Amino acid sequence: MSKKFKKIGIIGAGQMGNGIAHVCALAGHGVYLLDLDKKLLDKAMSVIDKNMSRQVSRGIIKDADKKAALKRVKTGTKYEGFKSCGLVIEAATEDEALKQKIFEKLCPRLAKDTVIATNTSSISITRLAARTDRPGKFVGIHFMNPVPVMELVELIRGIATEGDTYQAVRDFTVALGKTPVNAEDFPAFIVNRILLPMINEAVYTLYEGVGSVEAIDTAMKLGTNHPMGPLELADFIGLDTCLAVMQVLYDGLADTKYRPCPLMVKYVEAGWLGRKSGRGFYDYAGDKPVPTR
Repeated sequence: MSKKFKKIGIIGAGQMGNGIAHVCALAGHGVYLLDLDKKLLDKAMSVIDKNMSRQVSRGIIKDADKKAALKRVKTGTKYEGFKSCGLVIEAATEDEALKQKIFEKLCPRLAKDTVIATNTSSISITRLAARTDRPGKFVGIHFMNPVPVMELVELIRGIATEGDTYQAVRDFTVALGKTPVNAEDFPAFIVNRILLPMINEAVYTLYEGVGSVEAIDTAMKLGTNHPMGPLELADFIGLDTCLAVMQVLYDGLADTKYRPCPLMVKYVEAGWLGRKSGRGFYDYAGDKPVPTR
């Protein structure tokens, strides 16, 4: 366990937030998981329990480890719960205005030496840090999804991030069993700067009728040895998140090659966001996903 950050605060009980809570609790940290929706908190605890049970069944952890870790996770809807946290990780929706509002609520309720991290996958760390009372103690810590499985963490300094803050957060990620890589504070950092344009191009390939959903995903799985086709992966990530990242790239780099595909925009407008909404490039209502195009 990272000694500097004994208790970890996490904002957002969605897919990323519950995954971060999972790995922090297993590493021995006390966790305070916040969401404004009590139902989401209950669902998050159920998901963590289920995912840890899977790890037990595969011999990755022991049942005693699971029971001890679950006891370390506390949930709540009040920001006051972050008072004793050494590190607070924001893992809310990829919406800059929402994140700014969260930091405005959060900062007055923290100890002066508490470090704030954001799990943003694309937004400027420098710009987010400037909306807090501690830009020097602010850093980007981008976990990959699903957090308990994926080894990589991107660490991003803002222009004001202090060296000891960055090092402490790096040590923390290593203690979680992750492999950190440094990414500079440019739109979408490393992974999404490369991955999302590929997904966007796959959507254009579908939009222009070059191939069907099934043909595109099969071609990329068998032709380039990808474990998951790009449209299947887009559904897994969430089409709203994919669109948000592409928009950050398009706005931030002013290059037409990052223009979001109109078909992706239409799917998001329809509420077809992928697995989480039950329909995206595939329909997940039955036992087996069925292409929607």
